[in-house]
Amino acid sequence: MMQSEHSPIAEVTPAETFQELTADPSARLVDVRTKAEWAYVGLPDVSSTPSREPVLLEWQVFPTMAVSDDFGQTLQSACPDKSTALYFICRSGARSLAAARLMSALGYERCFNVTDGFEGPPDAHGHRGTVAGWKASGLPWRQN
Repeated sequence: MMQSEHSPIAEVTPAETFQELTADPSARLVDVRTKAEWAYVGLPDVSSTPSREPVLLEWQVFPTMAVSDDFGQTLQSACPDKSTALYFICRSGARSLAAARLMSALGYERCFNVTDGFEGPPDAHGHRGTVAGWKASGLPWRQN
């Protein structure tokens, strides 16, 4: 599927993402959360897929949360083939959507946003990771 900067970014569930990472050896999961989130909340574990490891690239840099000036250039260096399927994930789906839109505008043909991200929305008690998202879907993840 070809996408332009004006095309909507396709939304995929965490389970669909894991399935695609397993089926397509060139597909990449791009985790755009912060270093603090990776360290303290955990990471999707895609080691059982041909993708092996997610691309870890902050969309917003902790602690200022300013958008990274070199995000696009850095991701282009890590994934130079613009036909590669890129699955963007963040905490709940907002930062990853912005990152997917940028990469689509830079000519990447298959950019997808992982709905509900890694942790999903808060539950009735204000806790994330229990209602929706990668963790709540029972997909593999790890903490350092």
